[in-house]
Amino acid sequence: MPLAPNLARRRLEAGELALGFGVHHLRTPAVGMIAAGCGFDWLFVDMEHGAMSVDDATRMCMAALSQGVTPIVRVCKDAIFEGTRCLDNGAMGIVVPHVDTADEAATVVQAFRYPPTGSRSWGGPPAQYGFMVSDTAAAQRELNAEILVCVMIETPEAVANADAIAAVPGVDSLMIGTSDLTASMGIAGQIGHPDVRAAYAKVAAACKAHGKHMGMGGVYDEVVARDYIGLGARFLLSGSDHAFLMAAGGARQKFLRGLQP
Repeated sequence: MPLAPNLARRRLEAGELALGFGVHHLRTPAVGMIAAGCGFDWLFVDMEHGAMSVDDATRMCMAALSQGVTPIVRVCKDAIFEGTRCLDNGAMGIVVPHVDTADEAATVVQAFRYPPTGSRSWGGPPAQYGFMVSDTAAAQRELNAEILVCVMIETPEAVANADAIAAVPGVDSLMIGTSDLTASMGIAGQIGHPDVRAAYAKVAAACKAHGKHMGMGGVYDEVVARDYIGLGARFLLSGSDHAFLMAAGGARQKFLRGLQP
């Protein structure tokens, strides 16, 4: 069976926006269909802040492989083993938060790439091939090329090391976690602050210099988001399930109450 395509990677390779649908609270295999129906490119299955198990995450990932949206999982920095299990069971990418140095980025690559790039273990034909592989070596090469590995930049230290992190082979994307970055700078929530803008410019330059894709999380303001996309952000966390539901639910109740005579 052919490898499922990484639709987020295709968008990025074309220089287009790859829009992610955040999954914190939903636990249904229909979430990929919902995201695809709304025009999103990838699922951001959040095991860092969402209270879900590997089983929950991989059920959604497996379903998404045939729903027209690419499943990508964020794991906790100290739970690399959960990422490898997700990759064996449907995920087409991994996001690791709080990566501050090139050495930490290299550790991420070692965990999630097969040899010779990394040291990921082969657990048999993975879900992305429908559990059917005739040539293991070829499959590992193809997965190394298709799986998207993203590290998150969330502290001033990480920003200072952005060029070295971007230079690590096997890292595809550096995503700025803007909420945590502003908190670590002592300016929590000030996503348009000059220091945050300077951080985006520095990470953008590092990504451009090393051919990596800049990501953006935590920026939903229409003015500031436009500015950071203008700097080169393309791998975008567009929002999360609860925020989407609350916005749509709030708008509908406001509309209906407005109809009361």
